[in-house]
Amino acid sequence: MKYKWGDLITLEYGKPVKDKDSKSGNIPVFGTNGQIGTSHLPPLCPHASFILGRKGAYRGVHYSDVPFSVIDTAFYAKNIRTDILSLKWAYYKFLTYDINRMDSGSAIPSTDRYEIYGIEVELPPIKYQQKIVCLLEFLNKKIELNNRINDNLEQQAAAIFRSWFVNCVPFGGIAPDEWKNVTLEDITAMVSRGITPKYADDTSQIIINQKCIRNHMIDLSLARNHRPKVINDKWLRFSDLLINSTGDGTLGRAAPIWFQPHNLTVDSHVTIVRPATENLIFYIGLWGTQHEKEIESLHTGSTGQTELPRDRVKAMELVLPDSKTLAHFNSVMAPMASAIVTNLEENQRLAALRDALLPKLMSGEIDVSSVKI
Repeated sequence: MKYKWGDLITLEYGKPVKDKDSKSGNIPVFGTNGQIGTSHLPPLCPHASFILGRKGAYRGVHYSDVPFSVIDTAFYAKNIRTDILSLKWAYYKFLTYDINRMDSGSAIPSTDRYEIYGIEVELPPIKYQQKIVCLLEFLNKKIELNNRINDNLEQQAAAIFRSWFVNCVPFGGIAPDEWKNVTLEDITAMVSRGITPKYADDTSQIIINQKCIRNHMIDLSLARNHRPKVINDKWLRFSDLLINSTGDGTLGRAAPIWFQPHNLTVDSHVTIVRPATENLIFYIGLWGTQHEKEIESLHTGSTGQTELPRDRVKAMELVLPDSKTLAHFNSVMAPMASAIVTNLEENQRLAALRDALLPKLMSGEIDVSSVKI
């Protein structure tokens, strides 16, 4: 049966959240591009729902299973007709729309909720909606499981790094005499910003941006398509460390590349740190993720206009262990890094399958009537 979205949901404006940068708050705060922080304040939406980006060149569709808040660059859905509409099905349906083409014509790209209200939607029976959701959630839950495993592996790797190179536990609590004090410049082949991209929809090449770097991992699903020029040394390599280099709340976030990138690079808001020798591949990567706060403190500029100068990054001091210790450390890290990469690659395949199925399930091209849930 056909309805208009205005008959099924209400889209409410978000509101400014003063403490969205709280590190210990437990209420997720969303903006047009997804979660931007947490808050101690009572949630704006006291139940699960989806979020639609309202302002900006990129306006995403997001979902929260828990109560959350939304700033004024996004809408959130309420007053859902749950008697005929599955909330999660509605979220998946909005993922099939090109929200960014719904432009109100103002100077800042923005979406008018009344345009959304006027969109017609063919609504299958709610049991049928639930079957579609069940299939898509099966894939998403496997992706989430792999992410949790990777988080645990990364935490183990970080704990080993701190034990060996911060607390020196295997060495009696004292750094061996063979270890040297060096600067990052002394042990790297390159510390450089990425390129200025030429974005394009008609290419399969992607470029990593700051949104891709979070929780010490690289999420390629958030990368954008671009048409690369001749890049030479800025093609990424296994063992490169990537550091977000602009903006409050993102500057300083770091993630190592522990997979083999193919024709992949970063935009000019990200710094590439390339180890000078192969035996430093895991050491520099984990050093970066364990020193995010220190890296963040190197910024210049005022609030909202912060930058990470390369010369300050190069001048950072660290301890260089001896070759034998590094070889032992690498032998411990290699299986963990391999497991992380295996999970990331499986997630890419699962996400590609999910994204291919989504429009076909929503359009009815794939019939799920016989699926049992």
